Amino acid sequence: MKMLFASVAMAAALAAPAFADGHDSAETVMATVNGHDITVGHLIAMRQMLPAEYQQLPDEVLFEGMLEQLIQQQVLADVAEANVTREMELLLENEQRALMAATYMDDIAMAELGEEELQAAYDEAYGEVEPTVEYNAAHILVEGEEDAQNLLTALGEGADFAELAAENSIGPSGPNGGALGWFTEGMMVPEFEAAVMELEPGEVSSPVQTQFGWHVVLLNETREQAAPTLDDVRPELEETIRRGRVDARLEELMAEAEIVRPETEVDPALIRNQDLIAE
Repeated sequence: MKMLFASVAMAAALAAPAFADGHDSAETVMATVNGHDITVGHLIAMRQMLPAEYQQLPDEVLFEGMLEQLIQQQVLADVAEANVTREMELLLENEQRALMAATYMDDIAMAELGEEELQAAYDEAYGEVEPTVEYNAAHILVEGEEDAQNLLTALGEGADFAELAAENSIGPSGPNGGALGWFTEGMMVPEFEAAVMELEPGEVSSPVQTQFGWHVVLLNETREQAAPTLDDVRPELEETIRRGRVDARLEELMAEAEIVRPETEVDPALIRNQDLIAE
C-alpha cells in the first residue's frame, strides 16, 4: 500500500485531475471490473479503515490511490474466487464477525454524551474526594546515626542545609541541595514519610533511619491539591463512560444470547495446526 500511495501521489501532483460536479452519491460508479462496480461508497468506507498517516494525505491523492487499490484487489479477488479454500472461508467469516462487532460497539460507545451524564460521572468519581496534602522537602542521607547527629549540630550552629547536603549526602539528590520536590502520601518509604508529616514548614527532623541509611529531613512547605475540575478530567470521564456503555450492552446481549458449548475436549495445541484448514 505504501508503494501504491507513493506512486499515485506523484501522479496526482502532476496531473491534479478534476472531478465532475453532481456526482456526490455513494452509489456513483467509479470503475467496473469484470462486472463488479466500485463506487464512491466503497472509497468512503475504505478511507475510514486507513491508518492515520494515510488519512492525512490530500483528498485527490487518497481518491486515486484507493480507487487503484480497489481495482487491483477486485482483479485479484476474481481470480482467487475460483479457488476459495476452507482457510479463506474461515478468515472471511472471522473478518466479517469482527467488523460487525466493532461497528456495533463503536455505535454504542460514540452515541451522544450529554453534559448531565458527564457531571454525574464526575460527581461519582470526585464528589467526595478530599484535598490532597503535598509536601516539599529536602534531606541529607548519611550512613550512620552519628553522622546525622553531627549534621544536626552543624545546622544548629547556622550551617546552610543545602550546602551540607551537597557536601555530605550520599543520596542522588545531594548535588541539588537534597531537594526532593513535591510529593504526596504513599510516595516515600513509611519511616521517612512519617517524619515529614510530623514537621512544620521550616523544621528539621531528628535522625530518621530507613533501609537507605540515616536521614536529616527539612520540610520546606506544604500545600493542598484540590480535586481536579470536570474539564481537567473530561477526556478520562468520556472514555470511562463510553467503555462502560459497551461493557453494559455486551453483558445484556450475552445474557440474552443462546450460547451452547458442547462438552468436547480438544487439545489446545490444535490452534497451531494449519494443516487442518488447508484443504
